[in-house]
Amino acid sequence: MDGAAAKPLLDVNGIEVIYNHVILVLKGVSLQVPEGGIVALLGANGAGKSTTLKAVSNLLKSERGEVTKGQVEFRGERVDKLTPADLVKRGVVQVMEGRHCFGHLTVEENLLTGAYTRNVPRAQVKEDLERVYAFFPRLKTRRLSQAGYTSGGEQQMTAIGRALMAKPRMILLDEPSMGLAPQIVEEIFGIVRNLNAKEGVSFLLAEQNTMVALRFADFGYILENGRVVMEGSAQGLARTRT
Repeated sequence: MDGAAAKPLLDVNGIEVIYNHVILVLKGVSLQVPEGGIVALLGANGAGKSTTLKAVSNLLKSERGEVTKGQVEFRGERVDKLTPADLVKRGVVQVMEGRHCFGHLTVEENLLTGAYTRNVPRAQVKEDLERVYAFFPRLKTRRLSQAGYTSGGEQQMTAIGRALMAKPRMILLDEPSMGLAPQIVEEIFGIVRNLNAKEGVSFLLAEQNTMVALRFADFGYILENGRVVMEGSAQGLARTRT
């Protein structure tokens, strides 16, 4: 990842995050995601991975958290003061941990909610929906099922597909493998790589399953106790973990 060659798509520079005005969770975290990259944010539960993603997507306020130092830039512009909705319009979408779907809506209705921020003709939305189904053929067969009654893997696919409907430049993906069988995890990560290759979507993914994440990512950062303790190419980090 050659930072000197081109300005990164996402640049997180020395951020500190405090919850409830007293609990220091992130301590000077810096990371970069290049245009078209897949970057893994690794570490144990409680290391600060989800907090880092929420600091980027500006979702901390709902949990009484705030960035107290440092800054976040996307496409060369500072974005840490924007609302989450404005950030989505800029092209940054987060897929939350736990596959947050609207359980009472169908799979297709869930997907369509992803396009609500875009003022585009209905024909364009339909075209985008078919594009999502091309990446997630299983969702097409389940499109009329209530999302709450689909499998964990299908709900994760629905959550990623909904993010894709917003036409993002970058997706922040939080713990995509959580609670899923190994073969479903492989399928999800394969789709991520496919989206990256064919649609040019960049990914910053937080993941406890280090070895799976490093097989699909280009670069990785390892967090411990709210600090980056190691970074490097995915291949290099994988060698240190074996």
